[in-house]
Amino acid sequence: SAIAGYETTKTTLVRTPISKITHVFFHTLIADPSKSFDGDRDENGYNQVMTTIDEFNKILETLYEKGYVLVKLHDIAHEVTDENGNTKMVAGDIMLPPGKIPFVMSQDDLCYYEYMDGDGFASRMIVGENGKPTCEMVMDDGSVSVGSYDLVPLLEDFITEHPDFSYRGARAVLAFTGYQGVLGYRTDPSYESSNPNYEADKETVRQVAQCLRDNGWELASHSWGHINFGKRSFEDVKTDSDKWAYRVESLTGKTDILLYPFGSDVGDWHPYTMENEKYAYLHELGFRYFCNVDSSQYWVQLGDDYLRQGRRNLDGYRMWKDITAEAEGRPRKLDDLFRAEDIFDKSRPTPVPEM
Repeated sequence: SAIAGYETTKTTLVRTPISKITHVFFHTLIADPSKSFDGDRDENGYNQVMTTIDEFNKILETLYEKGYVLVKLHDIAHEVTDENGNTKMVAGDIMLPPGKIPFVMSQDDLCYYEYMDGDGFASRMIVGENGKPTCEMVMDDGSVSVGSYDLVPLLEDFITEHPDFSYRGARAVLAFTGYQGVLGYRTDPSYESSNPNYEADKETVRQVAQCLRDNGWELASHSWGHINFGKRSFEDVKTDSDKWAYRVESLTGKTDILLYPFGSDVGDWHPYTMENEKYAYLHELGFRYFCNVDSSQYWVQLGDDYLRQGRRNLDGYRMWKDITAEAEGRPRKLDDLFRAEDIFDKSRPTPVPEM
């Protein structure tokens, strides 16, 4: 009887064209706005590119109410191998109930940089007592609190409450740089002499990264040095990518996803070819998924050996641009997701500065 019910439900599912899948992204979430928006030299940057926890929670609730369902990049497309050993990227079959809308989520710079210390952010990621990834945050008295202080544990909490928000266990894509280590641990070789826990921290990163993978998170490169792939020379891209492989991927595990820093792609809108030496080298290193930044609702390009997708920043700058769009005669960009006025944290200084 149960099987018959499942089969009946299965016949109602709808396939979504991959060209109609949007991708949203965040940076590290602001856990304590009073520290981030305190008038110091970093305030403008936080106000522009960061999202507060209150905003993030409201966004999740709104997306869920609208029928959005989280999918993985690897759900959108994947490699297949033919009988001759040739590989090709093909579109995935994402089947959802009528009215459900697949989307991808990612987070950049999951490193908890040194400049963020004391500014109202989590300090590092750990494996919680329940085996799930969670965060530590240093309190005013110097004590360390464990809790949902950033995107990863908050999204885990939300999916626990709403498992139908996740398609086949999907979580977000998490992207790392490497120049100050990853996940809040100073694991880059430049810290070997100054970090007394250097070797132990590298092992901890391996354990946390595996925990993330085990719980459905996709891990990605954001370059080692947060470089502009579009503007830098081929030699710079090669050197940086080699550093990523040696200094980061050796700890976090192999990845085929690259989220471009600054959203700066190695090509324009035309399909990638091997004549593009930057792309050719990245492909040689094993990258197959490439994400730039594009404020359009959708931008997806499927090639024979790659998937490209544009990402939409859901931060203070983008929400403020929506809030002021009508007065300035511009189109709003976020209404398919939410009304920015309903999400925007009232603790933010306004106007949000231009980037």
